[in-house]
Amino acid sequence: MNSGAEEQDTRVYQLVHKLLDPEQRDAALLELSKRREAFANLAPILWHSRGTVAMLLQEIVSIYPLLSPPSLTGHGSNRVCNALALLQCVASHAETRGLFLNAHIPLFLYPFLNTVSKTRPFEYLRLTSLGVIGALVKVDDPEVTSFLLSTEIIPLCLRIMETGSELSKTVATFIVQKILLDDNGLNYVCQTAERFYAVSTVLSTMVTSLVEQPSGRLLKHIIRCYLRLSDNPRAREALRQCLPQALRDQTFSKLLQEDASTRRWLASLIYALGNETALG
Repeated sequence: MNSGAEEQDTRVYQLVHKLLDPEQRDAALLELSKRREAFANLAPILWHSRGTVAMLLQEIVSIYPLLSPPSLTGHGSNRVCNALALLQCVASHAETRGLFLNAHIPLFLYPFLNTVSKTRPFEYLRLTSLGVIGALVKVDDPEVTSFLLSTEIIPLCLRIMETGSELSKTVATFIVQKILLDDNGLNYVCQTAERFYAVSTVLSTMVTSLVEQPSGRLLKHIIRCYLRLSDNPRAREALRQCLPQALRDQTFSKLLQEDASTRRWLASLIYALGNETALG
């Protein structure tokens, strides 16, 4: 078993070394991103190998000029997304997550989240960038929330929640949900009426669009966001007025039929708002 682990580490080091060679970088990025789940020590190796993180950031920065006007090709998108997948690996690992945040690396991804082109290369770029942020928030770490709240992540996610593909909307809503589940995140959003209504208006717009194009997983995250907002007294009062009617009646009953946890969240939300009879 040890010899197998040693062989694996040797292969990782070989591939990471190839990242520094411009001629071999494309192939090495592809293989490492494909096999990242199999390499247990990949994140620390990437972080501590001299020049590797700088090279990954160089890959990211090099396509900034292609964002506006939008001229990113499929191959260019795939290559930078492979680099982003390696950064997601670093963001997910307990040993490197704090270092990743302290270096403010998520900020390098924000220009990608700020794009609006609907073409596949850009959609893939946004989704992969959201995946890096999603990996950060997946672990309940107050430092992650504190860092993200000091940046523009909520407005960026809100815009994607309004205009993105179903998958991008789902990941963006999950990020907002995880931020809200942190007490500092909830307090931040409910601190001013402007922030609260920015979030609740987008959630309401999404509920309306789900009536036309149902998505169970997206509805689940929306309801969880609303339920968490209702934990704040002022937000709860506001939600009594602005919670969409489609959540108060049977509009989504078919969608929720096989999702007991989301049905419970919705029932808890309606009860918290003092409308427990509305579920019928």
